[in-house]
Amino acid sequence: MSGEIATTPESAERPAFAERASDMLPVSLVHGLMDAVDTSLLVADRGGRVLLMNHRARQFLLPEGLDGQDPLNLFENILKVPAKQIFKLIESGEHRVELDVHLGETKSRALVKWMPEPDWIIVQLELASKEHDAPASDAGTQITVQELLQEREITYRNLLAAYLKLQEVNRQKTVFLASAAHELKTPLAVIKGYYDLLLTGSLGRLSDKQQDILEESKDSCERLVRLVSMFLNYSALESGKLVLQLRENDLRDCLDELSKRWSEAFQRKGVKLEASFDPSIPTFRFDYQKVQQAAANLLDNSLKHTPAGGTVTLRAGPHFWERRVAGVEPVQERRRFRLPRPNSVEVSVTDSGPGIAAEHHQEIFEDFVRVDRNTSGMGLGLAIAKRLIQAHRGKIWVESEHQRGSTFTFLLPMDPS
Repeated sequence: MSGEIATTPESAERPAFAERASDMLPVSLVHGLMDAVDTSLLVADRGGRVLLMNHRARQFLLPEGLDGQDPLNLFENILKVPAKQIFKLIESGEHRVELDVHLGETKSRALVKWMPEPDWIIVQLELASKEHDAPASDAGTQITVQELLQEREITYRNLLAAYLKLQEVNRQKTVFLASAAHELKTPLAVIKGYYDLLLTGSLGRLSDKQQDILEESKDSCERLVRLVSMFLNYSALESGKLVLQLRENDLRDCLDELSKRWSEAFQRKGVKLEASFDPSIPTFRFDYQKVQQAAANLLDNSLKHTPAGGTVTLRAGPHFWERRVAGVEPVQERRRFRLPRPNSVEVSVTDSGPGIAAEHHQEIFEDFVRVDRNTSGMGLGLAIAKRLIQAHRGKIWVESEHQRGSTFTFLLPMDPS
């Protein structure tokens, strides 16, 4: 509809690119592109919340204490005009709005533009020009500089438009994966149920050969079920719909149940699964299913890369996470060094597989990354585990050397609030 602006609530979620670090175009690249622009630029949503700010804008606002470290509102803190006044001018047909802005004793000018598709406000800040202070300059030089600035602005706009298109393609990919996974989930559950009935002998006695064939078929069906579950988890994470069910739970029960569930799969491959849980781990608030899913993804990864005759060990114990007490008082700091009190739980999965080269330690946690192309899977297990742990305000990493096995570890804070 021409002449109208689509409205979105002020409490709308932050755009996906501002929340994720593993999209098709990394956030760091977007910040780099903005910082390369030789002018002060800010991007805000319709409610005025500042989403992005380049280096020049931060320097521009620094004297006023508006460096972007604290949440900023474009209309209240910077432009100091009501949002309705801006959008009234835009709805009247203005392509851009120029405003005089007073930041302390500095008189500045703001050029405000509206991008309809993402519903963003883009603001360019500059000092108000004073003709009597400006020295005379060569007209040809002025024209050249102006042309360069226009060309750079056009390049920036084109890059931003390309990024938005990539974001839409990424969104469509996520929707497709979720739809396909939902369609497969029910029939696979039915097939798995029939396999269980046949293998228990409820529908008649089976020969040894029939038993072996059905067990292999059931294994393949269970792999598909795990793959579908992984797609559903991934789509929920991508769309920002992940909700943690934080309750008081016993992590030992959570991991013990998981190890028993996976013991049969390890036995079939001839890999020994060991589990060791410190009895002093207290109960604390975490999402039982999400943490179990993260640990399951680590076990699945280790099982894939551990040859027959190898060993995989699942451990859990209390841990003192120093980073989480960086803001304690000096007296408490001294006490901490004398008697550190565990404030998190460390969970690790160690295998005797071929190990991972150091250059791959970071990228293996990214979406659809597989270092070993000979193994099955979509390269989502570790990426999902990372996001689930980070949702608990924890962290995950790997320690490994080539041909010396791997240890995947994650920390869960016992005070995630």
